[in-house]
Amino acid sequence: MTTAVDDLRFFHVVASSETLTAAARELGSSLPVVSKRLKALERRLDARLVHRGTRRLVLTSEGELYASRVEAILDQVRELDDLITHRSGDLRGSVVVQATLGLGRAHVAPLLGEFTARHPQLSVQLRTSALPLRPHRREFDLAVHVGAPPDSSLRMRRLAENRRVPCAAPSYLERKGMPERVEDLAAHDCIVLRENEGDFDLWRFGDADHPRQVRVRGRLSSNDGDVVTGWALQGRGVIMRSEWQVRPHLDSGALVRVLPRVPTPPADIYALLSDDVHVPRRISALIDHLAERLPDRIARSAKPGLSR
Repeated sequence: MTTAVDDLRFFHVVASSETLTAAARELGSSLPVVSKRLKALERRLDARLVHRGTRRLVLTSEGELYASRVEAILDQVRELDDLITHRSGDLRGSVVVQATLGLGRAHVAPLLGEFTARHPQLSVQLRTSALPLRPHRREFDLAVHVGAPPDSSLRMRRLAENRRVPCAAPSYLERKGMPERVEDLAAHDCIVLRENEGDFDLWRFGDADHPRQVRVRGRLSSNDGDVVTGWALQGRGVIMRSEWQVRPHLDSGALVRVLPRVPTPPADIYALLSDDVHVPRRISALIDHLAERLPDRIARSAKPGLSR
């Protein structure tokens, strides 16, 4: 027998999913079971919550309203759970974390493993994706994001300093020459990372007082940072990648910093969460863990002697 809170949690998953199939997968149920439960909820509310016949899950106006209120109610339930949990000192419940593919695999996942080992009553789900962050869908409790947050309504805390730096393999630079000015990049084979939204091929340099930018071009692009870095290591072109990701390759000499005297804007790593919700103790504790451990982990991923 389902309770009202169970129905709220069920619809929260549905509203946060791309399709009913994805919701069924998240809920650990079959599509027919989820569809039947959704219809029962709509009958109980006497309102249509989801448009039928669309490839992607689209909420009706009633569904949008219900989803927004559901989140607020579940926040209050989680807050009550936290108040009770605080008395025992244990962290309980669940946390959904979203991160970009590369950073999620390399650093966020191991740190989440450490955190759950310390807190056996807590469950953490990591979702890695190359898709743009969509805070309005409330798909996560906490997001780990590289660069300026895409939504000013998000609450944020910096976890680690980072910059994006241009670099290329020695073999490429031997063939094409070392760029001497930012504008020279326009004539080079540049490998574009199609990550998040915006101008993928517009590379920025300088600082807030003296910004510079150049429109680059090339025949290779991908939404996977590891693929882009792999092409650069093969001598296919110049890339603009986060320092945390290419630092070991720069240290080993497999990649060479391009335009080393030209500064690049910061692309720090942030913890992001909605600004309109109570922050449960389990989430604030996880953010503290990431802020404490991530900078050291990134530094140790490079060999000693690397210039930062």
